[in-house]
Amino acid sequence: MNIKIDHYKIFNEAASSLSFSKAANHLYITQSAVSQAVTQLEKQLDTVLFIRHAKGVSLTKEGLMMHEKIKSALDLISSAENELTNMKELKSGELVIGTGDTLCQNYLMKYLVKFQKLYPHVHIKVVNGTSFETISLLKNRSIDLAFINMPIDDEQIISIPCFKVHDIFVSGTKDNHLYSYQELSQKKLIMLESLSNSRKYVDECFKKEGISLLPEMELGAHELLKVFASYQMGISCVIKEFSEDCLNKSIFELKINPPIPSRRIGYAYLSSLSLPLAANKFIELIHNI
Repeated sequence: MNIKIDHYKIFNEAASSLSFSKAANHLYITQSAVSQAVTQLEKQLDTVLFIRHAKGVSLTKEGLMMHEKIKSALDLISSAENELTNMKELKSGELVIGTGDTLCQNYLMKYLVKFQKLYPHVHIKVVNGTSFETISLLKNRSIDLAFINMPIDDEQIISIPCFKVHDIFVSGTKDNHLYSYQELSQKKLIMLESLSNSRKYVDECFKKEGISLLPEMELGAHELLKVFASYQMGISCVIKEFSEDCLNKSIFELKINPPIPSRRIGYAYLSSLSLPLAANKFIELIHNI
């Protein structure tokens, strides 16, 4: 049975007003067009929906049932259309981002604030975790975007670099000595936990020189690395761009030869899925600021 939705809309208007002429006025069509559409609908359904009177119409039992069901269906369609329009215009919706505490605080926050001002009706949710945990959330479709320490080698994931960072070693006192990797490895080192991507990257750089790093302390938060170094608890490995607030104040960068090569922060998403509009807008914001 192939019944045009326009016929149902005309029937719904006529059933609501119990008048073909009023339905015609509301729909901006002729009364004849209303009558023809209703008649065609009754033929297709093989059911009388209206009882025609000289001064209007009334619904049959079947017409009453159809009106109740069709009105509910049209209301659902209208609601879905409105919701879709709002989503396209970002008058509603959700943006779910996965990232680590350090990235969120030192890099993403300014973009989150800007996005909230531009799209105040979009609900923002930030899920904290390591890069490894965040990628797992992405694969489980629990988040839209992951912000991670690169590189990530996974064929299910598309990752795009968006920010360059430098890993440096700092202490609580000024030190003009030029350290070799071997000399630095003998110091009392404070580093992130071994499972973090940042830590793995630095470890790999030293391994290429034939040196394994065995820090005396491993911490779970980047901010603590700066604090511990400032209290002269040891030499901490930190991200330079995320330590500008205290560099040359409470902590001081050590010179090492060769310097640790820069690496990238990036965002990632599933290659098999299209990004929601809110996520695309957030990416645009990052590249445009």
